[in-house]
Amino acid sequence: MKVLLIGSGGREHALAQAILRSDGLTSLAVAPGNAGTQEHNVVLDVADNAAVVGYCASNQIDLVVVGPEAPLVAGLADALLDANISCFGPSKAAAQLEGSKSFTRSFAASCGIPSPVSKTFTSSVEAIAWFDEQRFEVVVKADGLAAGKGVIIPENREETVQAITSMIDGRELGVSGSTIVLEERMTGEELSLFGVSDGSTVLALATAQDHKRVGEGDTGPNTGGMGAFSPVPGIDASRQAELASLFLEPAVAGMAAAGTPYVGVLFAGIMLTPTGPKLVEYNCRFGDPEAEVILPMLQSSGLELMAAAANGTLDQISVTMRPGVAATVVICAQGYPSDPVKGIAVPDLGRSDDVCTFYAGAVRDDDDRLVSNGGRVLAITGMGDDLDSALSNSYRLVDQVTGNGLFARGDIGWRHSSIRSSKSTTSIDN
Repeated sequence: MKVLLIGSGGREHALAQAILRSDGLTSLAVAPGNAGTQEHNVVLDVADNAAVVGYCASNQIDLVVVGPEAPLVAGLADALLDANISCFGPSKAAAQLEGSKSFTRSFAASCGIPSPVSKTFTSSVEAIAWFDEQRFEVVVKADGLAAGKGVIIPENREETVQAITSMIDGRELGVSGSTIVLEERMTGEELSLFGVSDGSTVLALATAQDHKRVGEGDTGPNTGGMGAFSPVPGIDASRQAELASLFLEPAVAGMAAAGTPYVGVLFAGIMLTPTGPKLVEYNCRFGDPEAEVILPMLQSSGLELMAAAANGTLDQISVTMRPGVAATVVICAQGYPSDPVKGIAVPDLGRSDDVCTFYAGAVRDDDDRLVSNGGRVLAITGMGDDLDSALSNSYRLVDQVTGNGLFARGDIGWRHSSIRSSKSTTSIDN
């Protein structure tokens, strides 16, 4: 099978590694890719749906795997299917589950999916008036995609009003924030549940938990993700199946009933509140860095799984996950998340039985040196029998590569583990 993988992050390096482990692969092309996928990278404008379709037709591509959300929200899967090219990723209509938060809240209500109180607004005056009537604090969310900047958790009324007005009136996030959703601020432990669907069948793969804040103890600015682990302690197979029945199965059934069958990865963010689990959000792809802990634990064929989802035969296969735990620590460039430094020397790392490395914001310069080209540079994933051993394996290598312009959080998994980096690697100024 000839495969084209779309994307350039650590998630796509992890997807590439999962695909390359599959016996059914004939060839893999990655567009645009990164330093970790260099030998497979091709030059292709992935924002141009017609160009992608043309490449697939010229190169007899059998399956396209779309890593990031933006091409899906822009209708790449639709363009491919119109050309009779199989795609692992949802249609534009189904990708609204990530592309529009107001759509998702309305959809979840229609499907009986447990959710917080929420309301959608296009007027800041009306939004503030509604907020003032509530007896709970809120989260302010831009309706559309905002590159990770569309969710604000204000601490008081002044910050809430500022968030509302900056999005709606100030157009701080452009059209993505011209419509906002105010949601009841939930408390509890948050986790992610990942499943794969072919439009009717959905298979739950694994749970994961990530760390969005740049500083230890989950403090400081939000980032794309500083680390993750999978599975989440305390979520056994029966509990995972229960969460799937609440958040994955009704969503897939609801999409099918609406005539927009959901194909690809369905990622449910879930808050375990004191009154039961509730939906935080849906994403229409693997998370990053969650992909870097889930995919290494996939024991069965990743390519077979993706092809079955794309071709409607998911009910004919089974999925096996490797026993144990995986934990990843993201290595970042100095200045991240506000202004990461480019050109920092990056170690050229391989993989072993218990540690693997996934590159993201790293490129080869003119002298063929591996250097940073983005904020999140690479992710180091350790595997072990339990969370402590997985983290120990990861931090053993993290401690060797941080410093000299590269840093990482030293407390990934801190809610469930006492394992910490042996050196102070969390300062964003080091």
